[in-house]
Amino acid sequence: MTGQIARMLLVVALCSSAQAEHLSIERLFQDPDLDGPSPRSLKISPDGSRVSFLQGKEGDQFQLDLWEFNIEAGTSRLLVDSKVLLPGEEILSDEEKARRERQRISSSRGIVEYFFAPDGTALLFPLGGDLYYYDLKQEPDKATRRLTQTEAFETDAKFSPKGNFVSFIRDQDLYVIELKNGKERQLTRDGEGLIKNGMAEFIAQEEMLRRTGYWWSPDESAIAFARTDESPVAVHERFEIYAEDFKVYPQRYPAAGTNNVLIQLGVVGSGGGRTRWMNLGKEADIYLARVDWFPDSKHLAVQRQTRDQKRLDLLKLRARDGRSEVLLSEASDTWIDLHDELTFLEESEAFIWASSRSGFNHLYLYDLKGNILRQLTSGEWVVAGDGLSKALLGVDESKDLIYFMATKDSPLERHLYHAPLFRPDQRSIERITREEGWHSIDMSENGSLFVDTFSSPAAPPRVSVHQLDGSRIAYLEQNALDESHPYHPYLEQHAPMEFGTLKADDGQTLYFRLIKPVGFQPDVKYPVIVDVYGGPHGQRVRKKWSIGWQQYMAQNGYVVFALDNRGTSFRGVEFDAPIYRRLGSVEVEDQVAGIEFLKSLSFVNPDRIGIFGWSYGGYMTLMSLMQAPAAFAAGVSGAPVTDWLLYDTHYTERYLGHPEVNRRPYDSSSVFPYVGALEKPLLIVHGMADDNVLFSNSTKLFKALQDLGLPFETMTYPGSKHGLIRHEKAGSHFFKTLKLFFDRHLK
Repeated sequence: MTGQIARMLLVVALCSSAQAEHLSIERLFQDPDLDGPSPRSLKISPDGSRVSFLQGKEGDQFQLDLWEFNIEAGTSRLLVDSKVLLPGEEILSDEEKARRERQRISSSRGIVEYFFAPDGTALLFPLGGDLYYYDLKQEPDKATRRLTQTEAFETDAKFSPKGNFVSFIRDQDLYVIELKNGKERQLTRDGEGLIKNGMAEFIAQEEMLRRTGYWWSPDESAIAFARTDESPVAVHERFEIYAEDFKVYPQRYPAAGTNNVLIQLGVVGSGGGRTRWMNLGKEADIYLARVDWFPDSKHLAVQRQTRDQKRLDLLKLRARDGRSEVLLSEASDTWIDLHDELTFLEESEAFIWASSRSGFNHLYLYDLKGNILRQLTSGEWVVAGDGLSKALLGVDESKDLIYFMATKDSPLERHLYHAPLFRPDQRSIERITREEGWHSIDMSENGSLFVDTFSSPAAPPRVSVHQLDGSRIAYLEQNALDESHPYHPYLEQHAPMEFGTLKADDGQTLYFRLIKPVGFQPDVKYPVIVDVYGGPHGQRVRKKWSIGWQQYMAQNGYVVFALDNRGTSFRGVEFDAPIYRRLGSVEVEDQVAGIEFLKSLSFVNPDRIGIFGWSYGGYMTLMSLMQAPAAFAAGVSGAPVTDWLLYDTHYTERYLGHPEVNRRPYDSSSVFPYVGALEKPLLIVHGMADDNVLFSNSTKLFKALQDLGLPFETMTYPGSKHGLIRHEKAGSHFFKTLKLFFDRHLK
């Protein structure tokens, strides 16, 4: 009997093994998406009746169409098929390509953004360089109306606050269309060459997360806009090398220590006319960080940041003549992080503001004269969104509540909370989202409900609609891991995540994530790949779903380890500050602490530990190999910054200061003082058209290593930008290359 049972178990095991599929690099980029159906750009209509979203086609996950979910009916329908509306290939302008690269959506095609009309009855979206209006009141075959049809490329389109106009940028000038009659009006006229009106400059888009350069007044009477003059910015000839040719771009790149654009803030009537220029202060070398309007449409609320980023002023500017006053100021001995948490109350003369003055980012209530009324949240945790959206999501004055995202329960999770607005003694802060994991929230403007995109290490993203008490109304996408799910064939080979903590030298807690190889055996010693980013706002260790190269490597016999070192943000000022004026130092110390932990594990081969990172992670790979050569056996550095003088002003000077004032932090934070210590195998990877971390960062390193006679390997990608690993062909090729490199040096 025992033998018969054993034979039956063997047959079951063999059948199970035969059915289980092994993950491949190609499959990570192929359709259907292994995460399952993943609605993106979710928006709740202003009346709370529907949720709109973008979703990839069944046979092409990168080609996005516009959909809606009717909350009452619980059904979804396709609104706009991007391929039907634009059957041919979409030809993007250089400006649009750059915008998408800045927004990290360069791999997407079709309808990549859209906007609700204020009354919720229409949608606005760009496609193929033109703008389209979708009337939700019309039958589907009559709903789409083309607003523009030009050779130019319209960008940054918006509805006006009352829905009477659509605004956009064309050829570096600001335009509006009056929807009732289709009349188009040009509001600025000197946009050409080095002058840009209503556009966010490179620094604003890439480093300040300000994607726009113009702002409507609430009553639609005027538009505030930024006018930038790039003439002070030094010209760098940037080569973009393609497979069969190359292009030379005379790019005005504001490298650390050099001039930024000159920026002005103007106000123009929506009917056109004379521009009124605002007084931003005597100092011209500043950053225009954020612009909002006061509810009265007579004043602007402008966040002005000093060049050294140690001071942030909230200005109140009178729109009719530009007169300004400082409402409040934030100051720091290191730097001030920018945020989007300025919210004016509708029924009270007050606003909510975020500050890290307590050591942790929290919310504060002010009156309109800039006097603090009270602190709304407090504790050794931070108010923080999911990295893509605001943290303060809603205010309900009638119920005395604010709704916000925070790390109160765990820095590895994001949850929605509510707290009292006016009467702090009546209720404490309460959590609304229930499942442990990562929540991204979109809240309706009328404050009646929210959409929750939730995932955990064991659950792929699912989207549901909820009442404000957290109770679920309906699933927009349940995305169950059943037999129909794209990842189901690979479940048997899935390697789960494990989490834990270590201590930094100063006693602060460091969180790590560890994935053991599939078929793990405790008596086997496995090679390890350290998955590193390590830079500011670079949280790697999160309790959310992730199917990528890490899972693939775990299924091919590797332990994959990630640790969030000091400086990776969302933990408070004390956790961030150690990197000030010394990039690539404490981060490496903390990663080495992670290596010491790994070496203490019985199943880790201490002589076979590799490291890989991209962008700041590529820099961290180099600094780790060169400063701690005994800790690592090999490394792959992707698109690395090698000399911080080659990177841009706002990011670099935030942490290292101005190089003309103090050059020492730049010298010590560069990889070049440590190049001679390289002794382990190194693969350097870079896109040859990268306009963010310029290719010259790697070519400079190539020359330094060659001059020292130190061997290394390279893989360069003709025509590819900074985000090449998100694209199917380049990304697939790169991760195959990464595996082959680590197989040679770690196995």
